Amino acid sequence: MGKYHELAEKIVANVGGKENINSLTHCITRLRFKLKDERNANDDILKNMDGVVTVMKSGGQYQVVIGNHVPAVYEEVVSIAGLSGDTEEESSGGSIFNRLIDILSGCFQPFLGALAAAGMVKGFNALLVFLKLYSNTSGTYTMLNGIGDAIFYFMPVILGYTSAKKFKLHPMVGIVIGAALCYPAVQGSALQAVFESTAGAGAEAPYSLLGLPAYDTFLGIPWVGGSYTSSVVPVIFIIAFAAQIQKLFKKIIPEVVQTFLVPFFVLLIALPIGFLVIGPIISILTDLLSSGFQGLMSFSPALYGLILGFFWQVLVIFGLHWSVVPLAIMQITQEGFSQVLTASFAASFAQTAVVAAMFFKLKDKKIKALCPPAIISGIFGVTEPAIYGITLPKKKPFIFSMVGAAAGGLYLMLNQVTSYTMGGLGIFGILNFINGEDASGVVNGAIGVVIAVAVAFTLTFFFWKDDVVEEEVEIDIPKAMNKDIITSPVKGTVASLSTSKDDAFSSGALGKGVVISPENGKVVAPFDGTVMTVFPTKHAIGLISDNGMELLIHIGLDTVQLEGKYFEAFVKQGDKVARGQTLVTFDKEAIEAAGFSTEIPVIITNSDDYLDILEPQQKEINLNDDLITALI
Repeated sequence: MGKYHELAEKIVANVGGKENINSLTHCITRLRFKLKDERNANDDILKNMDGVVTVMKSGGQYQVVIGNHVPAVYEEVVSIAGLSGDTEEESSGGSIFNRLIDILSGCFQPFLGALAAAGMVKGFNALLVFLKLYSNTSGTYTMLNGIGDAIFYFMPVILGYTSAKKFKLHPMVGIVIGAALCYPAVQGSALQAVFESTAGAGAEAPYSLLGLPAYDTFLGIPWVGGSYTSSVVPVIFIIAFAAQIQKLFKKIIPEVVQTFLVPFFVLLIALPIGFLVIGPIISILTDLLSSGFQGLMSFSPALYGLILGFFWQVLVIFGLHWSVVPLAIMQITQEGFSQVLTASFAASFAQTAVVAAMFFKLKDKKIKALCPPAIISGIFGVTEPAIYGITLPKKKPFIFSMVGAAAGGLYLMLNQVTSYTMGGLGIFGILNFINGEDASGVVNGAIGVVIAVAVAFTLTFFFWKDDVVEEEVEIDIPKAMNKDIITSPVKGTVASLSTSKDDAFSSGALGKGVVISPENGKVVAPFDGTVMTVFPTKHAIGLISDNGMELLIHIGLDTVQLEGKYFEAFVKQGDKVARGQTLVTFDKEAIEAAGFSTEIPVIITNSDDYLDILEPQQKEINLNDDLITALI
């Protein structure tokens, strides 16, 4: 039970109960309900509830304003009300490569926890066989292996669901497509067996396509059978194609019969094309890609280990590891082993070792207090607290962790350490290297970790010095008042926040600030800092300055309903930004033509941390003009 469970229960009860909720989404500060009857909601009770800022009704939505922790409250409400909790997001803008990474992460992230759990079951099973507690022919082994292996074998079904959510295809249709790819009678080996049983054992297939045997035909077209169980990529491409088919038939089929006719045509068109064209082509390309990685590793395992180990944490920060992870999953599901991610195994331990060394040298007591929990989570493979909270801001320790990870990756690849399952993270990942009764991979894996830890800890302990100045005794000398200045993120006309058309903003409940009527559709960084949040619909962005100021820039009112249309983001969560750097662009005229206000509230959400917030005197303001002065 989460910390917001009680609040969520009260919210559900006072919006009229779960039976009064049609749907629920959330934006950066508020829960957005679509209720069957808004008259059943208790407005006054909700407005005066601890944990609720206010209640608003706009755009056909009943909005409960929560604040920055709305995602946690949303999860609790979804659980209590029995909602699906699934939100559909557009792929992020940017280059083709960035969109590809976004698609892959969107398809794989939802089930990584289950995937890791299944891998841990397989690793645990392999460990017990190695310890000779039972054999690999026993019923115990068979059951545990089935539990651990199911998600790998039926990978197309899992990806059928998650990729359908990503491409906005009906999820149940996505599951059917994934299941069809796993159907025994359409697998390559099954088709070959059918042909041989009818034509005689040893007979050759009568057709060929792209130089491959075609075991059967579909409406006279040669059909290259493929083994799609445990496959990864084909189902994603077939789902992407099926989503376009669904979009087309939703336009031409009357709504009254769309429920069954749209899925009918989607399945009837997408799956045959998937089996005849998409599946075979993708399978050939992924096999070539896999061969390329294997060729590189065969050419120089040492170089591969150094490069992947050194850059792995950087890849994770920017989400680029999604260009490698699917390949490892594909190799394990199809071949039973993979070395693609071996060189990255020691990276989390190197990061943890750096934090341990920093603990002995840090002077800032607040940061030092973060080290023990970061070390604990790092041991179990969760390094985000260490990276974002401790090592990355200090720069040099993060580089030392990269060097340690490279040293570990080099050793692991030189000793041909191989993963036989995608198991748990961190210390649990050591079980990935057990192969039946052969545990040599575990020993070499542990040695690789020790090397990474030793290098990272030693470099940090002996070659890093905290640049924080020791606290000195305060002398009572009058000093000038410190201040933070925010420059204008947009060009336009400035007005008091109290004039905003949105009550949640105008009341000041979310913080102090101003509202700007923009002249154009460009938003830039108002200070040097870090991107805390970019909402998937790109209409709102949260920043924190290098001095600790937390700022919300909300482009338009209720523009979350546009679902990202007319917006383009140029940064993502975790990015460092410089004053004047472009953050988001938007089509002002198109948004206004769609019936939405384009006024932009600019709010300091931690206003209580400042003595006073001074608004600008001028009405017209240009980009990078001084906008708000916060007195410290």
